Amino acid sequence: MTKRAAFRGILRYLRPHAPMLAAALFCALAVVAGQLLAPFFAGKAIDCIGETVDWAHLKIHLIAIGSVSLAAAVFQWIMSLLNNKIAYRVLADMRRDTFAKLSVLPLSYLDGRAFGDVASVIVSDAEQVSDGLLLGFTQLFTGVLTIGGVLGIMLAIRWEVALVVFCITPLSFFVARFISSRTYKTFRTQTEARAEETAFADEMIAGLKVVKAFSREEETARLFDEKNEALRKASLRAVFFASTTNPTTRFVNALVYAAVALTGGLLAISTAGMGAPFTVGRLTTFLSYANQYTKPFNEISEVAAEFQNALACAGRILGLIAEEEEPSDEDRPSLKEVKGEVALEGVAFSYDPARELIKDFSLGVKAGMRVAIVGPTGCGKTTLVNLLMRFYDVQEGAIYVDGTDIRTVTRKSLRENYGMVLQESWLKTATVRENLTMGRPDCTEEEMIEASKTAKAHAFIQRLPEGYDTVLGEEGSLSAGQKQLLCIARVMLCRPPMLILDEATSNIDTRTEKLVQEAFAELMKGRTCFVVAHRLSTIRSSDLILVMNAGKIVERGTHEELLAKGGFYKQLYEAQFAH
Repeated sequence: MTKRAAFRGILRYLRPHAPMLAAALFCALAVVAGQLLAPFFAGKAIDCIGETVDWAHLKIHLIAIGSVSLAAAVFQWIMSLLNNKIAYRVLADMRRDTFAKLSVLPLSYLDGRAFGDVASVIVSDAEQVSDGLLLGFTQLFTGVLTIGGVLGIMLAIRWEVALVVFCITPLSFFVARFISSRTYKTFRTQTEARAEETAFADEMIAGLKVVKAFSREEETARLFDEKNEALRKASLRAVFFASTTNPTTRFVNALVYAAVALTGGLLAISTAGMGAPFTVGRLTTFLSYANQYTKPFNEISEVAAEFQNALACAGRILGLIAEEEEPSDEDRPSLKEVKGEVALEGVAFSYDPARELIKDFSLGVKAGMRVAIVGPTGCGKTTLVNLLMRFYDVQEGAIYVDGTDIRTVTRKSLRENYGMVLQESWLKTATVRENLTMGRPDCTEEEMIEASKTAKAHAFIQRLPEGYDTVLGEEGSLSAGQKQLLCIARVMLCRPPMLILDEATSNIDTRTEKLVQEAFAELMKGRTCFVVAHRLSTIRSSDLILVMNAGKIVERGTHEELLAKGGFYKQLYEAQFAH
């Protein structure tokens, strides 16, 4: 995403907070007014001191200085509060939209990216945008107003000095533009390098046991060092360009101050004794204004560098938000009163157009049938599950449920009619109760306990510290098998008309597996079931076994029929039971 597009995107997020922005701008005006009036009254106070002291006017000017300084401090505090609210509300809005976007993106987007990279966009990049906005609101408003106000007052008091300041001003703009034009690319490179390192660290932490098991600690550390070095170089380059802002603008500031001092001093000498002399008090006022005039250039230059970083991060966030969503199907009818008849007609699908996966796949499943899908790794078993659930849509052909093309109904209603237990058990960081009732939050306590008993999970749940109210998520709190049993209980509680079991008992010991198979047998009665299995001993009683290879059905039949054929299924079976 271009810098301009990222900037427009940030403005869209600021638009809802326009009232607070207006209030912050008013406070900025009040702050600048107070800061500009203080030197004016200070110059007046100095002019009250000569051969004699005009105590009456001096007292008035001193009170005025205190009053405007106090008012400026109060408005500065209010402005900071408003700026903080705006920045963090925008941060919350961006994170909310980014996270919400993930739920409507096709799975192909997440399948092609590291989870750590996506998490970096939501957490780190959004934080950088917020920091850039906060710095911008705090310093940009007051800086721009100060520059304009100082020039106006200088022109009103003595145009000659103002003209000198005005002539040097373009040098500051040139410096700021030169630096900002180079910092955006460097900060974007830094952001990408940071995301890559985060993704790698996330991946390695998740797989640390495997890394240790294969003694790859040194190799992993070497790869991390490479990514860390890339981030170090990118960060050093970004910070180098950003850090040149302060010394260069300070040099320009020194030029402005010297020019004002020289010009003011010459005017003071040349107008001495005239009707409207350029007094010492006015010279002091101008020197104070010179400092106030040049200080915002420092701040604006720093803001520009920080804002480039914010724009680079905003580009990644807005790029994710702008990703093409799954086509909406809210206007389509819902799938209701499902019996469980499933038909696949001429289905073709592949993740990569250059590599054919499933081609001309046809299958008819009657309601209540138990269909097992077996075959070597990569033959398309899990892909078939993805198609049945509409995680991906078929590229050719169609899939029907009770005679209805599943693309003509809502995904939500389709998935509500499937219960799915995957090989990789997933439980969120919440109580056991919340995990079990994810599919049926309105279920009764008795129904939840009954489902847990059927899944053989009730006994170990009762042994947990808080029973069903125990919060899960701590490492080692549950074994892999116990987690899988909870996932099975979660599906049993929903009791959908169709089931998908993708190697659902792979993490359960042999004794528990036998008990769970009995529970599954009870659960599967009268329901259409698709069972993806590698252990062929678990699918002997299936009504139909599909043997897949290279995305096609090469054999189909019952366990006995397939063994009698002496084909590919028999080879797979004998490979597992060679003894």
